[in-house]
Amino acid sequence: MIQQTQGKLTARDKKLANFFHWIPWIAFPLIALPFPIVFFFLFLTSAATDAAAVYLLLASVGLALGALVGGLVLFLLYIYRQHWLRHLRDRLAADGITAGEVVWFTPELSTAERQTLVETGTHSALLADAYRETLASRLTASRIIAKTDKELVKVRSGIIRARSVAGTGTGSLLIDLEADQRQLQSLKTEATARLAEARARLQTIEAAASRSLNHAETNAMLRRLSATQDQMPLVIEMDQLERKSLQEAERDLKERETLPETPDGPGS
Repeated sequence: MIQQTQGKLTARDKKLANFFHWIPWIAFPLIALPFPIVFFFLFLTSAATDAAAVYLLLASVGLALGALVGGLVLFLLYIYRQHWLRHLRDRLAADGITAGEVVWFTPELSTAERQTLVETGTHSALLADAYRETLASRLTASRIIAKTDKELVKVRSGIIRARSVAGTGTGSLLIDLEADQRQLQSLKTEATARLAEARARLQTIEAAASRSLNHAETNAMLRRLSATQDQMPLVIEMDQLERKSLQEAERDLKERETLPETPDGPGS
């Protein structure tokens, strides 16, 4: 299988990703629980009733305030984590997305793509590798199109402003802007074609994965059906034997009931 390539992804990035993954599970208890635990311990060890009531009240207030502060910290960490991941994805995509970097672009995948990626990774390593490669191409093409659209908006706005300015000094500027527009449009056209190719290949891989999964499931069901059918004659035979035994028992019982009673011995 294709391993996650280092490329522009540094060891520091991996450590930060792990940090942002685990810190919410650690930060909230550390913020919300220490003060309530201290006051609750004082409540348990307090001999005076008034002091115990105060400690219990402080524990409750501390728990509420700690939960509020902990929730706020978690929200800020989430916002910063999303910002950091977005910046990381932009940096990774600067010179093209590789198959090993697709895992960092999961939020940009559709639900069907994420599901297919998981299924292919579970059942077929080769299909999973091909699917990740094609997803990388699709993501790169989509980002190029989005970026060129933004640049085209800027260039067209510059052309409009240049044409609205009277004078001869804007002629060379217009020529440069129009050249930039043609270049961006050509880049967008090529990226659109690559995107169509990537989507077609994704559909091909998805169809192959679906056929593979359906074939495996169908074989499993057929094996189960065959096993059930093999067991049916044995079940029928056991049922027939059971009914035969019941019939013989009923026949013996009737024969015993119809036999004449044994006469009494002498002296009766």
